[in-house]
Amino acid sequence: ILQGEIRKNGISNLIISVSKVSVTTDLSVAKVYLSVFPTEKAAEILAAVRSNMPLIKHDLAQRVKLQLRKVPNLSFFIDDSLDQIEKIDHELKGESNPITNPELLEKRKKS
Repeated sequence: ILQGEIRKNGISNLIISVSKVSVTTDLSVAKVYLSVFPTEKAAEILAAVRSNMPLIKHDLAQRVKLQLRKVPNLSFFIDDSLDQIEKIDHELKGESNPITNPELLEKRKKS
């Protein structure tokens, strides 16, 4: 649904995936976390998805009308967990590693 709506807006050469969905217990609100590649276009994609939210909700309702009585209100967010994982991984492998840079080990010792 999301890829189709984005293509209708004339945006191409990107990948959108739903990385997480949190739904309230009464199924009235769903928080949808999107992962966008390339990440530079994330804000643009989020704006396009939010502007097409009624159409996306309608398409979703058509697909799940036999499973759900009511389709939840959708709220879209960018999932930056992959960026955080990459940042942590970079820090672990980077210059701040005391195993590969013994000078940093002295700074980390407790007095």
